[in-house]
Amino acid sequence: MNADKNSYKKSSFGPAFLFLCKRRREALAVYYAFCRLMDDIADEPDVKDRLAELALWKEEIFRAFNGKAQTPLGQDIARMAPQYGMTQDRFLLLIEGMEADVQGRAYKDFEELQWYLWRVAGIVGLATLDILGIKGPQAQELARALGFAVQLTNIVRDVHEDAALGRVYLPEDLLAKHGLSRQDVLQNQNPARLAAVLAELAQKDKDFYRRAGEILRKLPARKTLPCRVMGSVYRTNLAKIEKTGFEFIRPVKLSKAEKALQCIYALYKTDFAA
Repeated sequence: MNADKNSYKKSSFGPAFLFLCKRRREALAVYYAFCRLMDDIADEPDVKDRLAELALWKEEIFRAFNGKAQTPLGQDIARMAPQYGMTQDRFLLLIEGMEADVQGRAYKDFEELQWYLWRVAGIVGLATLDILGIKGPQAQELARALGFAVQLTNIVRDVHEDAALGRVYLPEDLLAKHGLSRQDVLQNQNPARLAAVLAELAQKDKDFYRRAGEILRKLPARKTLPCRVMGSVYRTNLAKIEKTGFEFIRPVKLSKAEKALQCIYALYKTDFAA
């Protein structure tokens, strides 16, 4: 499969990246291409052996960090990662998360779910902050808070699409609290009880957005603009889902105009004179 390094430009977050220098934009494009490719391997129906393909990419990451990459994307990673002090875990942990998707892993409680959230969202946030030039404890905290917030919104929004793929990310103890099982979610049994589960998870999600906002207020606004845009868009998406009472069949998403409005809002709140 080929990774499109220009695909981030087509996203709703494109305006946020335009304010970065060319070097950082290119680095984000490389990392975004890697994330997109791993996601495609885990999800696309034409991949014959997903775990074998992911294993090959683990080997390629090891080679890239030893100056022996064999693919164009691996070679781009080998050039880009040292410039921003990016370590192998920024890539290998994401692959672990994709492996969990392929295996249809279940999560007993929220603590177990956090293992997954860190691998598919937290580590991606940390890699992004590497490229934006934000390091240290605050970077770790922000990657966790904002990454978890965004991914939990995805889990709530995509619950039915994920179930169609045989995947349930909702913690089993939370399901049991509302009289549901993993199988009930897969078969779309009792939407009202599922809505109660999603509503409770959304409340936890809001706590992560609040924490992310607290951390962002302590960091340079211009440097963290992509994070602010991401948080604003996804938080608004969660609010739109909430208006349905969490009873929906198709994913509730923002329109292009709604996303653009949140981008403009984030830009407006950024002090470019700083």
